[in-house]
Amino acid sequence: MITWQTVLEIFEGVTSLFAVHPKLALARLGLIALGFLLMYLGRKGVLEALIMIPMGLGMATINASVMFFDPLNLHGGLGTLFVEPQAGATTDTVRNAADLMTILQIDWLQPIYTFTFSNGLIACFVFMGIGSLLDIGFVLARPYTSMVIALCAELGTIVTIPIATAFGFTTKQAAAIAMVGGADGPMVLFTSLKLAPELFVPIAIVAYLYLGLAYGGYPYLVRALIPQRLRALPMFPPKNQREYTSFEKMIVAAISCVVLSFLLPVAAPLIFSLFLGIVIRESGLKAFHDLISGPLLYCSTLFLGLMLGILCDANTIMDPKILPLLLLGCTALLLSGIGGIFGGYLMYFLSGKKVNPVVGIAGVSCVPTTAKVAQKIVSKDNPSAMIMPAALGANISGVVTTAIITGIACSLLGKIAQ
Repeated sequence: MITWQTVLEIFEGVTSLFAVHPKLALARLGLIALGFLLMYLGRKGVLEALIMIPMGLGMATINASVMFFDPLNLHGGLGTLFVEPQAGATTDTVRNAADLMTILQIDWLQPIYTFTFSNGLIACFVFMGIGSLLDIGFVLARPYTSMVIALCAELGTIVTIPIATAFGFTTKQAAAIAMVGGADGPMVLFTSLKLAPELFVPIAIVAYLYLGLAYGGYPYLVRALIPQRLRALPMFPPKNQREYTSFEKMIVAAISCVVLSFLLPVAAPLIFSLFLGIVIRESGLKAFHDLISGPLLYCSTLFLGLMLGILCDANTIMDPKILPLLLLGCTALLLSGIGGIFGGYLMYFLSGKKVNPVVGIAGVSCVPTTAKVAQKIVSKDNPSAMIMPAALGANISGVVTTAIITGIACSLLGKIAQ
């Protein structure tokens, strides 16, 4: 005879919801709703669909699929069959290895997390794919404008460090959190792994949540700080602009890669991945280009979004450390957006009012999202105005600038004690 107790034992997700503190249960339900919202906004194009749809589904599913485990099991108490972020986090090496091998057999996404996510490999894959889509000719056409705007758009990265230390974070942790202001997901993953591995999961979650929200929030910031008459300003190609050949672009990319890796070897994996993608694009190696710009990039992005969603369980989100991280991430991106717009205004005046200040928001290096945001804003006020080439130049320069700041932060802080 099937009893109510039997039904509850079968449907453990329901039972586990009532086995925890009401706040945690409400958090689970709230995160399930948030997951569906992210999917909806991604589908509507308000947020970046490539990240938000798998992330939203993962977030909703992980909070729905909590179950009971035998106390003798490595999970103990409540858990899921998706991933165990703390696997291998103890100091007992022998037990570590045994636990990890057991968990790899139990949790179906654990191999993805352990072998690609928690060591930064997936960040390198994404960067390689991004590089294969970038045309550095946009930077070479306006090198001065692009770099000035990109530097100004790092305002959030710089200013957030002292703010984070005032919240009680160590200098290393503050630098890792501040990298959210660079608006470059792979850089955030890489820096947090190097400087603050204990905060890696919450920083990664906060970073990508806000990178998605930046797509919907930055237009309001631009409209608030730049009047309509300036937003509608048309831009024209620089006088006597020359066309750079693929060979010239390849040489520039190769030299930049070697020089930056020589100066900042701690960030060399990301630098190399980015410029390898650019070199392959310009070298005419179609088979390689098709591989990394298609299957590699999209597969990495899919699993990145899935892993971020799966890591958004209620226990992690309810951690007291998360609230200041949310505030600091928002602050970093807001300040970077303001800094980028200031850079746009600066180049507007220095160029004799030939640069549309909206280009400044593209200095926040979320490639190519913020460049698309800039063009979309301008097109609403002046359908004939084309600022995308200048925006992409600032966007690509922003990626390089963020990589440089990542290397500097890791070099300065990587060897000091907490």
